[in-house]
Order: sequence, then C-alpha cells, then structure tokens
Amino acid sequence: MYNLQIIEERIMSIANELGLSKNKLLINANLNKSIFDNMKKGQIPSVEKIHILADYLDCSVDYLIGRTDIPEINKKNTSPKR
Repeated sequence: MYNLQIIEERIMSIANELGLSKNKLLINANLNKSIFDNMKKGQIPSVEKIHILADYLDCSVDYLIGRTDIPEINKKNTSPKR
C-alpha cells in the first residue's frame, strides 16, 4: 500500500523548492485541486495524475510514490513543461 502522506510530502517538497504553492503547481500541471483533497480522504491518485506530476516536477514516479529516495531513478528523459 502506498503512503499518501509520503506522496503529498514529496510533491510539495519539490514544488516548494521550485517556489510553487500547491495551487500554482496544480494550475501549471493542469490538475484539479481534488487530487490533494482525495488523498486526505485516503484515495490514491490515478497513475495518470502521478505521471503528470512526476513529469512536471522532473522526478520519477518511483520517487513520488516512495519506492526510492532518489528523485532521478527511473525518471522520464524529457524536460518538464514549466
């Protein structure tokens, strides 16, 4: 089972490093704020949404979901659309 707290902490850690608020991150990544609301309710974001966030934040999906502590491991090799 995925730890939703880790997922949210990692997303927001990178967003903060980039100077992005939660709302600005979601607007820039074309996602709805419900992703965080649903995580607080115990719902895991869809694979598509995790991929979008990982691509935008320029890290791997494995990092966001807590499978590795190294953001670059298994990272997609394209530049983010910031």
